[in-house]
Amino acid sequence: HQLVKMTAGLQLGVIGSLALSVASSVAIVICNKALISTLGFPFATTLTSWHLMVTYCTLHVAQRLHFFEPKAIDGHTVILFGFLNGTSIGLLNLSLGFNSIGFYQMTKLAIIPFTVLLETIFLNKRFSETIKLSLMVLLLGVGIASVTDLELNLLGSVLSGLAIATTCVGQILTNTIQKKLKVSSTQLLYQSAPYQAAILFATGPFVDRLLTNRSVFAHKYTTPVVGFIILSCLIAVSVNFSTFLVIGTTSPVTYQVLGHLKTCLVLSFGYTLLHDPFTMKNILGILVAIFGMALYSFFSVRESKKKSTNDALPQQ
Repeated sequence: HQLVKMTAGLQLGVIGSLALSVASSVAIVICNKALISTLGFPFATTLTSWHLMVTYCTLHVAQRLHFFEPKAIDGHTVILFGFLNGTSIGLLNLSLGFNSIGFYQMTKLAIIPFTVLLETIFLNKRFSETIKLSLMVLLLGVGIASVTDLELNLLGSVLSGLAIATTCVGQILTNTIQKKLKVSSTQLLYQSAPYQAAILFATGPFVDRLLTNRSVFAHKYTTPVVGFIILSCLIAVSVNFSTFLVIGTTSPVTYQVLGHLKTCLVLSFGYTLLHDPFTMKNILGILVAIFGMALYSFFSVRESKKKSTNDALPQQ
């Protein structure tokens, strides 16, 4: 009887963490879009530095309340990692500010194949034909949807390209650091968040001024703007926390699959609530991309199961 209760509790925990992750990801895209487009607060990089500071403070409190144990990591590694991830987050936010939601989502989709490419070249990782095929389907979808995205612009595309490059390297480092130094993702975030925040805090106003010709300090902070900034920071904590919660309670593959669900939701919200322009080609591309992602997730799960079965077999 006790065991049934525990299993039910665990399942509720998983469902709760999945729901929190989906809700917070969709909410932050819409909240930031409203802040940048509707309320005319275009300072995305500075906003991100506030996100990270609030996240760090929240993690500091969590650590004080013994939710997790802090672990010291080599200074150089943390600073390099923080710098890279800070840059990547800033670029992704700028990409969201200067592209339509659809094109921004497609940028995030393109991160997967580029990561595969980099891991194959630099880490000698091998990917099976089925995985590569499903990634090609995904890329095809990304191509169809983003090339016909009516909101395509040069600045937005350049920012997206830079965002993809830094995010890929950042994510590969995240994985490598955690495996080599045996630290959890929360410990890594806690150690690197202050560096990420500091980099964006220092460069944010400058980058934002360069892109908008306006100063973040001279902005008129009305009640709605301040309200949305606070809301955005609070949702960011939830986004960061739920990411680790999901990966902790399920697996990275499940988190990837969840990411695809978020993509569909954000795109639908973009079209229905924010009236982003779209065509049949956009819809077709998105469907093809999602089909590619589903194939990718399916083969990933199947191969990881095969691998664990093979590892369990006694060696001849």
